[in-house]
Parts: sequence; C-alpha cells; structure tokens
Amino acid sequence: MGPAESLSLRRYGASPGSHSHDHFQILLGLSGTLDLEVDGHGVRVAPGGGCVIAPGDRHDFESSRGSVCLVLDSAHPGWAQCASPHNTTALPTDAGPLAHYLAIALQQGRPLAQTHGPALLLEAWLGGVHSHIPPASTARRRAIDWPALRQWAAQQWHRELTVADLAAQVHLSPSQFAARCREDQGMGAMAWLRSQRLAQAQLLRGTGMAVAEVARRTGYRSPSALTAALRRTAHL
Repeated sequence: MGPAESLSLRRYGASPGSHSHDHFQILLGLSGTLDLEVDGHGVRVAPGGGCVIAPGDRHDFESSRGSVCLVLDSAHPGWAQCASPHNTTALPTDAGPLAHYLAIALQQGRPLAQTHGPALLLEAWLGGVHSHIPPASTARRRAIDWPALRQWAAQQWHRELTVADLAAQVHLSPSQFAARCREDQGMGAMAWLRSQRLAQAQLLRGTGMAVAEVARRTGYRSPSALTAALRRTAHL
C-alpha cells in the first residue's frame, strides 16, 4: 500500500459544506447519483462513474436521494496522472468491476482489499488513462524539470513564493505554469508548493529536529501552524 492511503465505503446525502484536502480523493460510484462542484466545475458521479479530486481543490457535494461510493484517500503521487482538469467521470474499463469487488471485500472484512486495493485501483486507472493518450500529445512542449524545481523551491522557504516565482524559474507565464502543474502534477500550483514545503518539514522532523527549528527553516508562520499541518497529514 502506498503512502497515507485509506479505502472506504461512504454514503452521501446533504451537503456538508465546501472543503478541501491535502491529498487526492478518488470517488467511484456504486449506487445513486452524487452531484459535486470541484474547483468551480460541476461533476456528477453515477454508478460506473468516478472522479479524482486533486489536493487543494475546494469541493462540495450533495445527493438528494442518497449515494454510495467507494472512496480512496491517497497521497500517492501517481494519482496526479489520473486527475482530469475537467473532472470527467468516465471510469477506465478495468476500474468499474474492481471497484465493485473491493466494495464487497470491504463489507466482508477481507484484509487484502485494504492492503492492496489502493495500488490495484491506481494501476487500473493508469492503464485506462495511458491507453487514451496519443503518443505525440506532449512532444511539442518543453518538459518541466520537476525534480530541479523541487530542489530550487526547497532553498526558498525563507521567503513567500508565488506562482509567478515558480513560473519564472521554468520560463513560463504564470497561467501557463498553473495549467502545466495541474496537468503534470494533478494539483494547483500553490497546492503543489504547499505539498513540497510539508514534505521538507516531514523530512527534517524525521531527523529529530525540534518543531520550532523546522518551522523556521521551512517558512511556517509558527511552530503550531507546522504542528497542525503535520497532524492533518498523519490522519489522512
């Protein structure tokens, strides 16, 4: 099982209000119809449909007659390749039957469903995504060196970075960079930046460094702000 992954069956009804997560949330419709608004786009998840919500995307949902979905909360970076900028709901061919099997397995308490289900869902979804991407779809665009950008950002935590700062580093306009970040990483530019800052903080805390010093080095406004961010990640 990948990092911070949890598979569950959830029933949806009245709207709980708009919110967002620091992780990917994947919904696969089993029964009923679930209406969502994800980052300003309307999405409907019916049986056989699904939706990948990227980290940082504000979303709200409502099901007037009730809906049941298989839900995966995951911090696995592979889901960035599955998140659609338009939140389309067509499931890859293999994902639908797999979702129904995993739903039954969870109800019956089969432990392997929770252990291996997240990885199997990602594999099935990626297979469907890649089968519909033309080989030359990205050949005309210069690739962003994301590892190099991560390394550069890690040296800038002492100041408040903006989308324009990130865009300038890779020689793109802010709007171009924002679009490419959503396409390549499955999340908005600032959500991506927050995820990198938090990853650096987790790495430093893992060495035994004091929370106050980690907060200072990674640009969190206070030790308590860092502690809250780490706590949210620990409970994904």
